Amino acid sequence: MGVLMSRRQTVERVQKVSLAVSAFKDGLRERPSSKRKAEAWGGQQGTLEHVVQEEEEEEERPEAAGPSQTQREESHANRAAWERLRDGRGVEPEEFDRANRFTPPAFVRPTRELHDDEPLDISLEQQEQVSSDEMCEICEVWTAESLLPCRVCTRVYHDGCLHRMGFLHNNGTVEVTETAHTETGWSCYYCDNLNLLLTEEEMYSLMETFQQCKIIPETCLTQDNFLHYKHLVHKRHFERPMSEEQEERAALQFSALDPDKKGHIEWPDFLSHESIVLLQKLRPQNSLLRLLTAKERERARATFLPLNQDGQGLISEGECRRAQHTWFRKHQKEDPSCNVSISHVGPMSESSPASSGSSQSQEKTLLSTEQESSRLVDWPTFLKENVIYILAARPNSAAIHLKPLA
Repeated sequence: MGVLMSRRQTVERVQKVSLAVSAFKDGLRERPSSKRKAEAWGGQQGTLEHVVQEEEEEEERPEAAGPSQTQREESHANRAAWERLRDGRGVEPEEFDRANRFTPPAFVRPTRELHDDEPLDISLEQQEQVSSDEMCEICEVWTAESLLPCRVCTRVYHDGCLHRMGFLHNNGTVEVTETAHTETGWSCYYCDNLNLLLTEEEMYSLMETFQQCKIIPETCLTQDNFLHYKHLVHKRHFERPMSEEQEERAALQFSALDPDKKGHIEWPDFLSHESIVLLQKLRPQNSLLRLLTAKERERARATFLPLNQDGQGLISEGECRRAQHTWFRKHQKEDPSCNVSISHVGPMSESSPASSGSSQSQEKTLLSTEQESSRLVDWPTFLKENVIYILAARPNSAAIHLKPLA
């Protein structure tokens, strides 16, 4: 009997709620349409089906209501957008021609973990199975071969999506499409920007240095500007001027950042260089190792294993130093399908113009390399000594953002 009474009470409650809802709807019909929309939105805010229904009702209104052709098109586009959101679908490729469809993402700077400086175990023998994503990072649509994979992370993109986002211009579409499917590869807009590796605190420190040294953002720097800036930073940190050897190294770094010999370096290259220098200064090597992606770790294994011919997990220091140059693989326009070796590195190779500033310093470097070549390097040490250069090689620019010491 108790169960029967419980069911009857439930039915009565449902009937009362239904009567209340009906009365509420009757009251809404007697109000103006604009007020009705406001009341309905207040009661059902966040319900995507309700929004789609409203958009459909707007389109079905008679011409006497007076909506213009533009308003009807916008209403249709809004309804389609809400339907995609409701169904979990991305933007369709045929809608790429809408100029206001894409907006650049809001980049969120990383935060350092509490114990990110603790040793990280990266196995040499256990390889990682890395595969790129199946759907475009922007529109979330799968179109097979037309997707451009990033050589650093697992993201893939449509060239049309990158164009609409403002990350790809017409004159660079063909080059990016060709490069993305070569051994050299192409970095997406997340991985191409080394400044995004900095935390909020590190970025604040960098901007403070720029302000004190009177560096104007978004401007090019000549060699005199670059060397003057390096002098100011060195004096600020060490309270003494740069030595001749340090100034010479800074001049070589400028040449590496100006591969086309324009006489100046672009702001993005300068910002990437200063960002990676700051990371090298502030972060321990174990923390930097955590920034490597699976693809970068696999490339490190592919570089170390051929050098480890005796199978004991040790290579010479000279081989370790030479490996620091091989990360800077840049796309060669003359032969895009070639395998880039140390000779293709450009300003970083021994015979390149960028490193020919002083034959005296080269002789010193070669002498010191020969003296230290007896030291053997294992896999963990190889990773620690190469990690900063692996990260510095991410950008697509032909510039070398951190010149190895030897």
